[in-house]
Amino acid sequence: MKRKNKGRKIYKTKEKNYYGKSPLGKALSAALTVLLIGGIGFIGYSVAEPIINYTQHKGDKPEQETSASETTGESSADVPTDSEGAPKAPEKYQAAGLVPTDLANAAALKTALSAVPKNADIEFVEVPLKVRGGKIYYATENQDARACGAVSANLPLSVIADAVKESGFKPAAEISAFYDNQLPTHLPSAGYVTVDDGSQWVDNDPEHGGVPWTSPTSSETLMYVSSIIDEVTAAGFERVVVTDIMYPFFRESDLALLDEQYGRTDRFLALTSAANLFYERAVSGGASMYVGVSAADVLRGNCDVLQPQLLSANTVVVDVNIDELKNGVSDGKMLYEFDGTPAEITDKCLKFIGDRLKDFNVTVRISGSGATAEELIAAKKKTAEYGYKSFVLG
Repeated sequence: MKRKNKGRKIYKTKEKNYYGKSPLGKALSAALTVLLIGGIGFIGYSVAEPIINYTQHKGDKPEQETSASETTGESSADVPTDSEGAPKAPEKYQAAGLVPTDLANAAALKTALSAVPKNADIEFVEVPLKVRGGKIYYATENQDARACGAVSANLPLSVIADAVKESGFKPAAEISAFYDNQLPTHLPSAGYVTVDDGSQWVDNDPEHGGVPWTSPTSSETLMYVSSIIDEVTAAGFERVVVTDIMYPFFRESDLALLDEQYGRTDRFLALTSAANLFYERAVSGGASMYVGVSAADVLRGNCDVLQPQLLSANTVVVDVNIDELKNGVSDGKMLYEFDGTPAEITDKCLKFIGDRLKDFNVTVRISGSGATAEELIAAKKKTAEYGYKSFVLG
C-alpha cells in the first residue's frame, strides 16, 4: 500500500508513470487463484490453472500468444472469433451519459434525452442507476436498498429504458459497485470491520468525511450488486458498466485496524472475482458488461481490478473526469496537475495512463459538469488519435 506523504513533487512533464509489478511479480500474480465468489476466502494456489482457464475471455483459445495492437489500444488476444475462427472486431460502445438529476421524473428524462448530440455517432445512452456514494436512481425492488435510504428517484426501469429507445438510442446502465456509503449503515456486515472489536470501519479521509464503504469480500455486498444487475438486464438494458470495483485508498493507519488481507499484494483477487461474478450475471441476463474505472484512480495507483489475465470482461471504460483532474491528482508521492481545454486535459491524461490500459479494449469517457457538448466532442476526437474507437460523452 502507498503511504500518503506530506511532501509532494509537482509532476508536469511528459514522462511515463510506471505501474504494476516486476515481471516476476506479474508471473506470480497470474498463478494466484481467484477468490471464491461468495467472498469467503482464498483457495490454494495449486488450482491456479483451472481458475485461469475459467476466467479467460469468451472465445479465447488457451495459451494463444498474440501481441497488443499499437494502433487501436486493443489486445488482439481478447478479440472473439466467429464460427469460422476469423477474428471479430471488439464491440464498439459509443454513448452519451446522463446525470442523476436527469432521472428525477419523466419530464426531466425526456429533456435530457432531447439534448443528446445528434451529430456525434452516438448509439447508446448510459444511465446512472447506482452512483458513487450508493444512491440509486430508479424504483428498485431491492428491500435493502430501500431500508438503507439509498433510493433517490422512483421512475421504473421499464419507463427509463422505453424512453431511451423512443428517443432513438439503446439503453445502457452505469452501476457503482463498492464505493457505497449507504448499504453498510443498514447492513454493517456489508462493509469493513476492525479486527480488534469488530466495529465498523469508516473512511476518515477528509475528502470522504468519515463514511463506511462496502467490501468485495462481503457476500451481502456481492448479492446486493448482483440483484441490481439482474433488475437492470431484465428491464432491457443492453450494456452494463460496473464502476468502482475498488478498495478505498487505505492509509497505513487504516490497514493497522483491518484484516491483513486488505494490505496484501494479492488483494486484487477479491476484486477480479467480484467483477467476474457481475460479468456472468450481466451476460446471463442478455447484456454485455464492462469494467468502469476512474482515470484519477488509475493515476493514484488504486485500480487493483485491472488484471487482464483474470478478468472475464475485457472492455474497460475509463472516465476522464475534467472536474476531478483539474483539482490535481496525487498518488501520495507525486501530484499530477492538469489545465487547459477538456481536449488538452484528456490528451495529457491518456499519455500518463495508456500503459496501464494497453491490454484492454478501451472506451474513453469524457465527463465534467463544466464542459460543453462541443468541448466533449473535441475531446472525443483527441481520443481517436490514440486509436480508441469507443467513447462516452458526459
